[in-house]
Amino acid sequence: MDGGFLRRQGKELALQPKPLAVLTYLVEHHGRLVTKAALIEAVWPDTAVTDNSLARCLLEIRRTLSDDSQRMIRTVARRGYVFAVPVTTAVGEPPLPAADDSAESGPLVTRLDPAATKPVRRYFVALATLAFLAISIGAMLVWWRNRPLYPKSLTYTQITNFTDSVTAPALSPDGRMVAFLRSDDWFLTNDQIYVKMLPDGEPVQLTDDARSKCCLAFSPDGSRIAFTTAEPGPLGWKTYTVSVLGGKPNLFLANASGLTWLEQRKVLFSELGSGVHMGIVTAAENRSEYRKIYFPQHERSMAHLSYASPDRKWALVLEMNPVWQPCRLIPLDGSSGGRLVGPQGKCTSAAWSPDGKWMYFGADVGGNHLWRQRFPNGKPDQITFGASEEEGIAMSPDGSSLITSIGTYESAVWIHDSRGDRPLSSEGHVAPMRIPPFSSIRFSSDSKELFYLIRPDSPASPSELWRADLESGRSEPVLRGPSIGEFDISSDGSEAVFSTYPSGKPSQLWLARLDRSSPPKLVASSGESSPFFGPAGQLLFQLTDGAANYLAQMNMSGSGRSKVVPHKIGAIRNISPDRRWVVAGLPLPDSSMGSTVAISIERGDPKPICAGYCPVAWAPDGKFFYVGLIPSSRSSSGRTAVIPVPPGKMLPNLPELGILNPDDAVALPGARLIDAWQISPGPDPSVYAFTKVTRHRNLFRILLREQ
Repeated sequence: MDGGFLRRQGKELALQPKPLAVLTYLVEHHGRLVTKAALIEAVWPDTAVTDNSLARCLLEIRRTLSDDSQRMIRTVARRGYVFAVPVTTAVGEPPLPAADDSAESGPLVTRLDPAATKPVRRYFVALATLAFLAISIGAMLVWWRNRPLYPKSLTYTQITNFTDSVTAPALSPDGRMVAFLRSDDWFLTNDQIYVKMLPDGEPVQLTDDARSKCCLAFSPDGSRIAFTTAEPGPLGWKTYTVSVLGGKPNLFLANASGLTWLEQRKVLFSELGSGVHMGIVTAAENRSEYRKIYFPQHERSMAHLSYASPDRKWALVLEMNPVWQPCRLIPLDGSSGGRLVGPQGKCTSAAWSPDGKWMYFGADVGGNHLWRQRFPNGKPDQITFGASEEEGIAMSPDGSSLITSIGTYESAVWIHDSRGDRPLSSEGHVAPMRIPPFSSIRFSSDSKELFYLIRPDSPASPSELWRADLESGRSEPVLRGPSIGEFDISSDGSEAVFSTYPSGKPSQLWLARLDRSSPPKLVASSGESSPFFGPAGQLLFQLTDGAANYLAQMNMSGSGRSKVVPHKIGAIRNISPDRRWVVAGLPLPDSSMGSTVAISIERGDPKPICAGYCPVAWAPDGKFFYVGLIPSSRSSSGRTAVIPVPPGKMLPNLPELGILNPDDAVALPGARLIDAWQISPGPDPSVYAFTKVTRHRNLFRILLREQ
């Protein structure tokens, strides 16, 4: 590399000067952690650059070295990089520095007479030899027990070739058909279900409706596909089945989600108890022989999906509270609540090997990748790596391979105004609030600035708070450091309150001056979340008390805590410009999806806005009220109602039961519909901001072991 070029096996590799300089510096410091700051100082000593410039260099280096798995250059989250492979130098060249430069700085040692120490040395040498043999044999046994079932270099075979995105694969029992969602989202999407004969059949669309769907599963004979829908109203979670030959879907079970078959006529599924509390049950297809298996401790938790082991004694559970939790292993006899398994990250898919010896997981741990763990007590082992991410697991009947959705996504802040749509951010990845899909984009009170969360390096990097000036288009970071979960900006634009979620600790709330005149101040650290500035100099937040959540308030110092209203709530979603109305989910006791309500800070009475979930926002001056009614999909940008607010009020005169459909909205005085979803309103209905997400995913078969 001193000559200005890089060779592999005698062949010169093309690498631009800056990436080559970064690689050279890492190699010179092989085996040691090199911080981002040190790399930037070494490669760009007199230039102001962002972390994104360094990230682009690392991407080019890894592509050139075919190091997508990061075996050569390891990323140490939020710290830097390590060149992890051994380094040798040619004969006659000075050696590169070793990983440990402190070998000569240790304490002085008094030299003893060799003759006096010989018997003792022989004794300890014998003991060391026996210990080494015992450790080696034990290590070999451990390695043999946990040896990989897959080649070190995985073999990928592409199954679909769409130009957009497919996800959520499910395999038929004989492995000859794969069903999937042609959608950006795997969970509760309005997009459609497809099926394809393997290996080379044409994909066939099976559904054509606007219901939210997820959780595909084949019947034991492979003739039907079960799927979950979520609809407003009582018993809103329902399981339908559709023939693999097409036709109208038929209702199979009400109040049933994530259904799979244990045997020909017996099913495993999730159901709602009171409020939004969802757990795992078993029953016959007609719901006889009903038995509760597992319900989470917290009333807000929802165990959405479960995957039974081949011997039908255990199940892997995917649980949300209110974000996805690590996977859980439970006994199917209902004798206990089980325990967490897999990696400590958001678990969104799971499967078993056909012999029941291995558990597989799709989890977000610095990126969405696949993991496996030997049943019952092995250690989680990551099996896919790289910039692309995986979503969903469908295991082949013989256990030799699995099918997953692989691809990438990009996200940016866009503005809609009289000139049309245009991008505002060009670097990084715009992040939602901690609870997707709540948007993190917020207009300032004077509508001159936008605040939003961004992950500058990759979709897995920590979320930072940024600010964009709408007149100049200039963007800048406001708060960096620990990853931000949720935030709110004070009405005068001088302060931010935000939440963080440190690993292994309760969530925290912080206050920060936006002019950086003082460091951020910790105001709470016992599990508080969803913070907002209140109307009278207080902070509003979500309080967990026992097994339920409440809307609470406290002073800016963290003292003087009290509940604002006595009734339980779901997630807090937004606040009015005068800070006297909070939008939140309200669990209902009728096994429905609950409702979205506005809660008065002074009176505490909830006003229904819609049944189920709908995104709600105000214009910065409070003159317009926005309610999302029809979610976006692959074929539609969605619909949002824009409703004028009468002078002196913060809420329009909504129907007694809230807005149940678009007709209810357009019947309100001055209301209209716009073609948009999950937007952040500007000063008038012609101006709004939104996150534009571009995903490209296809299904691939991954070979797990040689045939």
